[in-house]
Amino acid sequence: MCRNGTCEHSVQERQKADLYSGGRGMKRPLPGYSVQALSVLLLWVASVFAQGGTPGHHGSPDAVQGGGAYYTGHYPNLFSDLLGVSSAQVDARANATFHQLFYGNDSTERVYYPVGPDRAYVEDIANNDVRTEGMSYGMMIAVQMNKKEEFDRLWTWAKTYMQFKDGPHRGYFAWHCQTDGTVLDSTAASDGEEWFVMALFFASARWGDGEGIFQYRAEAQCILHTMLHKGSEPGRGSVTNMFNAKKKLVAFVPAAKANHFTDPSYQLPHYYELWARWADADKRFWCGVAAASRGILKHEADSATGLAPDYAQFDGTPYSLHKGGHEAFRFDAWRVAMNVAVDWVWFAPDKWEVMQSNRLLRFFRSEGIRSYGNQYTLNGRKLADDHSAGLVAMNAVAALASTGTDRKDFVAELWHTPIPTGHYRYYDGMLYMLATLHVSGNFRIYDPTGKAVPACR
Repeated sequence: MCRNGTCEHSVQERQKADLYSGGRGMKRPLPGYSVQALSVLLLWVASVFAQGGTPGHHGSPDAVQGGGAYYTGHYPNLFSDLLGVSSAQVDARANATFHQLFYGNDSTERVYYPVGPDRAYVEDIANNDVRTEGMSYGMMIAVQMNKKEEFDRLWTWAKTYMQFKDGPHRGYFAWHCQTDGTVLDSTAASDGEEWFVMALFFASARWGDGEGIFQYRAEAQCILHTMLHKGSEPGRGSVTNMFNAKKKLVAFVPAAKANHFTDPSYQLPHYYELWARWADADKRFWCGVAAASRGILKHEADSATGLAPDYAQFDGTPYSLHKGGHEAFRFDAWRVAMNVAVDWVWFAPDKWEVMQSNRLLRFFRSEGIRSYGNQYTLNGRKLADDHSAGLVAMNAVAALASTGTDRKDFVAELWHTPIPTGHYRYYDGMLYMLATLHVSGNFRIYDPTGKAVPACR
């Protein structure tokens, strides 16, 4: 049961959950079928079960016809399609990346750290803290890789230490904590909740719901409720909704001091499309959010370079908070390329996403595909020379939506980039893993409803 933004379970469920339970300033420093068709269907069903998923509409003959993977079940594998890499090699790369980031050397490779018998956290090594960004990315990676134990450990840690059980922030998650669970900042970061929700829905579909905090779908619904209805709760103080009701756009943070602008990389229209189909309530609102999100992405991205800012006003105008330089293309903004391309792969709503991906990759090609910097003004003036694996990864995802003749080169650049290690392995590494899943066609929709919906409305 969802009450005031948190799931309240029965006494028995809470007791069982107890057995399992023994961050935010700036994100980074700077109708009949042929025998053949039926055979294909049977093979598809078998493959879904083999992956641990739930057979639904994706790729089945009963699918509502549309232009994206939500309808067709087709997720391109660019490593194979463009580079000729075998499926076995692709799987080996994904497994090796997961193993290194989750179980590699403590000091130089891993970012996932188990704690006791049932918990684990993902650490931002450079900042020595635990962030909802990394925890939710870790959960998404785990569900896509069919790693339930790791998923449950991360979720237990997040529920235990990051989610507020009472007070003005009840139902939200503190954006960052120390590695011992001590809250460093009680403010929530909107992207963390967004990724938690999506990972929980996928977990419900792939593994089924358990008891207590492992009622994944119910937990997702409760977070969605808080994101839209915090403003109606008594005693909330300056804590606000996570989405602006009028603009239908996600806020930078749900706090009165910083909810008047957004972060372009928090725009996840492909997730909102799914929530418009799967949420228990507010479906029409989530549909509107998907449309508004796609609209602001068009205004945020520079028309020549395709670069987007870290922060933007709700009209898409670049925004600088405390003169921190976030009106430029910096670390957060790397992820916009992924969000645009994945929206195209899943739903193909607007050919602008193809043009935008072409434009962005054309700019980085002009900067030198193996040497471009990692920070720029929106008109393309380089602000930093570092060539970062995380940005290489995001540009490879952009190739999923690109029709440019050089998209193969961006995929090859990711394939030949080593798995990140060292001081900055957290952000670079998580983006590298997400990109590896996307570009290989292994980042997929797992539908807890098992049925197609033609369009959100």
